[in-house]
Amino acid sequence: MTALRDALRDLPDAVFADLLESDDAYVLVVDLPGATAETTDVVAEDGRLSIEARREKTTSEGFRYIREDRPLFLDAELPLPSDADGTAAEAEMDRGVLEVTLPKWLDGDSTSIPIDDADPA
Repeated sequence: MTALRDALRDLPDAVFADLLESDDAYVLVVDLPGATAETTDVVAEDGRLSIEARREKTTSEGFRYIREDRPLFLDAELPLPSDADGTAAEAEMDRGVLEVTLPKWLDGDSTSIPIDDADPA
C-alpha cells in the first residue's frame, strides 16, 4: 500500500484525495469539482487503477479567462495495493466527489489451477 500512498502524494496540488482502509476493503475518495459520472472513467487493470476525469467549464457571456488555475482534466494511474481485488471494485460519483471501493482479497479466494501432464507415458 506504500506505493499507492506515494502515488497519491504525487497527484497535482489541485487534486485532493483520501485513502481509507478497513479489514475488508480500501476506499479511495477523490475530489473532482465539476466532474460527473459521464465525464469520468475509472479502470482497474494489471494491478493499477486509472482515473480520467474532466470537468465542464463555461463562462458567462461577454467574459473570458484572464487567469485559469483549476485544471480541466485529471489523468492519474495509481498502483493497487497487492491485497486489493480490482475486479470487484465499485465506484460512485456524488457532487464531484469520486469514491472507489476496492475489496480486499479474502484468504479463501483462491483458484486451483489444473496441471496437464505433457508426457502421458
